[in-house]
Amino acid sequence: MQYFRSRLTVAAVSTPMVACMMLASAFAGAQEAPTRGWSTEQGVDPPSYAVAEPIDSNLNIDTVVLVCNESGNQRYLNLEIYPSTEGPLLPDGADRRLLKETPGVEIAVDGRVFPAELLFADVYLVVADSREGSAAALSGALLEAMQHGRSMALRFDLLKEAEGQPTFDAELVLDLQAGTTAIASVRRCASVGLHQASR
Repeated sequence: MQYFRSRLTVAAVSTPMVACMMLASAFAGAQEAPTRGWSTEQGVDPPSYAVAEPIDSNLNIDTVVLVCNESGNQRYLNLEIYPSTEGPLLPDGADRRLLKETPGVEIAVDGRVFPAELLFADVYLVVADSREGSAAALSGALLEAMQHGRSMALRFDLLKEAEGQPTFDAELVLDLQAGTTAIASVRRCASVGLHQASR
């Protein structure tokens, strides 16, 4: 499992809440988790992130991270997706020349669909279904569904398709039941005051 926090310079995406976090510390916490489980930031209460590996996927994704970020005096959560290879997000066996200029994504929790947007940062992608000011965020309804749901699928529309073909050509699945406690913990990060969470 691989995960690290990087400094973002893309204004449309988010600014990491803990910009000075040591890479070694992030790796140490993430590597303790079993394959199907979720790992939260170690030594911090509430944690600012939880890392999970897909239990099923047909594209080059290594880990999905639920992250607590801040913008101004607000805190919000979004999903960061870390590819397992260099280059673009791509379905298994697909030709990168067929990639769309504006790919799409939706989130489904136990069959309930949340239309979402896909944003690109330097070494990862951000998925969110709402906005907190100018920042991409996860809605309260989606977070509630994640915390109490069984599984979540991220469905991607990445490739140009012929008319009449399915829109979504790639999918990953996360086990939410294995992450109930971790998701609840990271949600607390967004609910506490800035001065409290910095302690």
